[in-house]
Amino acid sequence: MSYDLMVFEPEAVPTGHDEFLEWYSRQTKWNEDHGYDDPAIASPHLQAWFKDMAQSFPPMNRPISLDDRPRDDGSSTDYAIGRDFIFASFSYSKSEAAYMTVARLAEKHQLGLFNASSTGEEVWLPAGGRMALAHDKEPPTIAGRIKSFLNFD
Repeated sequence: MSYDLMVFEPEAVPTGHDEFLEWYSRQTKWNEDHGYDDPAIASPHLQAWFKDMAQSFPPMNRPISLDDRPRDDGSSTDYAIGRDFIFASFSYSKSEAAYMTVARLAEKHQLGLFNASSTGEEVWLPAGGRMALAHDKEPPTIAGRIKSFLNFD
């Protein structure tokens, strides 16, 4: 099982939650006209994030793997790099450390963050030098649950 997070250029994504999830779905079809293993195709902010991130969570796959890093501690990470995003899959045993590192570096580099492994579908955006929750999957209200249960629209 993996723990998946995505950082992205904030101006590249739609602002609504449903629209964001549609954007995310399109990106993870991996149909950009390039391979997904070259940090040079990403924006400068994403490249800087990746460089910092690889120090703690080195890439596991060539050509971006760091051969001098140990691969048995669970910190090796599978990255998919797009123009406006980087998708990272971590060992589930490293999920807490990965989340904290990704979030700290996203804030540092003014990138958005999507917790793809979360049931809450949290999307964070930089705001005033900090990260702020932009939107998430809202829990249904009691009225919404009753309508759903009774099959009302």
